[in-house]
Amino acid sequence: MATTYIDTYQIPRTRTPDAGEYAEILNNALCGARNVVGSLRWLSRGDRLDVQSGDRVHQLIYLMEGEGTITLAGKDHQVGKGAGIYLGPSESARITHRETAPLKLLHLVVPKP
Repeated sequence: MATTYIDTYQIPRTRTPDAGEYAEILNNALCGARNVVGSLRWLSRGDRLDVQSGDRVHQLIYLMEGEGTITLAGKDHQVGKGAGIYLGPSESARITHRETAPLKLLHLVVPKP
């Protein structure tokens, strides 16, 4: 397989109500990734990301910039740049923005083959 350059600044962002913006940076169409979808996500004041893994889905979320709160099993964790969470099948989390600057996340979704 050939190496693929993906200019993440050229990929259009999509706005979702109360859940910020996202841009897919890794998928089948961009680089032939059939079993994974990778997105950059931006949360601003008032935005939240509710993440629910299906029965056969694994997810990794890594905080690249900003500060936020990650809620896991009803417990809040104050987090900053460099924090990450792994969600196995049937697990869930909520991520909320906590600063004035946008919160930037790398979000990978991998279905179990």
